[in-house]
This record gives sequence, structure tokens and C-alpha cells, in this order.
Amino acid sequence: MTYQAAIQLYLQAYNHSRFDLQAVLFDMDGVLFDSMPIHAYAWGKTLQELGLHFSEEECYLHEGRTGSGTINIVYQREYGRDATEEEVQHIYGRKSALFESSDEAPVMPGARELLEQVQKDGLKRILVTGSGQKALLSRLNHFFPGQFTPSRMVTAFDVTMGKPHPEPYLKGLHKAGITPNQAIVVENAPLGVESAKAAGLFVVAVNTGKLQDHYLQNAGADLLFESMAALNSAWPRLFQALSFFR
Repeated sequence: MTYQAAIQLYLQAYNHSRFDLQAVLFDMDGVLFDSMPIHAYAWGKTLQELGLHFSEEECYLHEGRTGSGTINIVYQREYGRDATEEEVQHIYGRKSALFESSDEAPVMPGARELLEQVQKDGLKRILVTGSGQKALLSRLNHFFPGQFTPSRMVTAFDVTMGKPHPEPYLKGLHKAGITPNQAIVVENAPLGVESAKAAGLFVVAVNTGKLQDHYLQNAGADLLFESMAALNSAWPRLFQALSFFR
């Protein structure tokens, strides 16, 4: 499908007469940092220590949920109940410690270059992440200087309902002061795609993880790229296509 055809389908589906692009909303894990392998390791080891099963694929499928949301899914499956607040704090604290003691997650190839193009094109950059990992959040300004201000960031600390609920992306729109037809989303996770679509947004998915493409497509992605580097290369043509519908 061409970029223009995908945009036209989006406009028709959401009953918009035009696309007035003003901002790009970026997920963080798997989009800006190649951090998902570390998350998968930390979640798997933490839950295995408690005698609970949590596969690598599950980690990728649940990416974007709040920590408590992920823990409660496992607890409901294993025990038929939600975890207590004490259990959540203990498990997420252990997971966070493992994550932060691991090697630093590298910047995703193509991410810095894409952000620079988006900035050059005069668009706002908004971070919308389900992460509460302070190690990653603190690295944003170091590796992406000037790209994200605190007033334009939505993290796990800002929401009560994590992805796939639309709240994270609705808050991102609010922080940018825009409507859904004035932004696009860059996401790598099925739940993130679902969240953005539920908020009425056009979603560009990048498959930087270990899931098959159909997970992102079935979640509702409007366009799909194999990597951030591929999206970076395609950005001038995509931006031109989006600008055509203003």
C-alpha cells in the first residue's frame, strides 16, 4: 500500500477532512533504545525466581503495559487474583534492579537521525512510554539532547491506565495541544499500536523486536517498517505524503 493510500484510508475511517501534521509521538523502548532484550531478560528472571513462567514472546506481547499491569496478568493466570501492592512493589523493584544492573541499552539505529529530521521539519516531538525505568528516562537528554522536554513526556508515572488503553496517547495529544489528525505515532509494540489507534491516531509501526509482522498489522498499524533505519530513510517521502493532505 502506498503512503498516500494509507493516509486516505485513515482519514476516511476517522472522518477527517485533512491531515494537519504538527507532531510525532514516539514510544521509547524498542523505538529510541534497543532495550527490549534487557526488559525480556529482567522480567523472565524475576518471575522465574518466584516459580512463575513468563516467556520472551510474552514480554514483547505485553510491552507497553505498566509494571503492575504485567504482574497482574501473570498473577491472574497463576493464582486467579491480582498481586497485592506489596507483591507488585517487590517484583517490580527486583525487575528494575536487574534491568538497571545490565549493560546499557544502545540507541536504536536510525532513531537519532529520524528525530533530527522531524525537528528540522518543524514538528513537535512527544514521548509516550509505558516505562518507569529511571535509567532509560534519565538517558534521553544525553542521547537525544533537546528533543524531549519534561512537559512533553508521558511515562508510567503519568497514567492510571497503561497501553493498550488510549490514556497514554490522549495525554500525549493534550501535552502537545493538538488533535488526532495533527499527529502520527511511531510504535514497535502491538499494545502500543492498539493504544494509539484507540486514541484515533495514525500509527507507523517499526518491527524492531522478535514478533512477526502480523502482530503489529492485526493491532491496526497504518504503515509498517522493518526498522527505525528504514523509517528514517523513508521519512522525506512519508512527510511529503502527509503534507499533501493539509
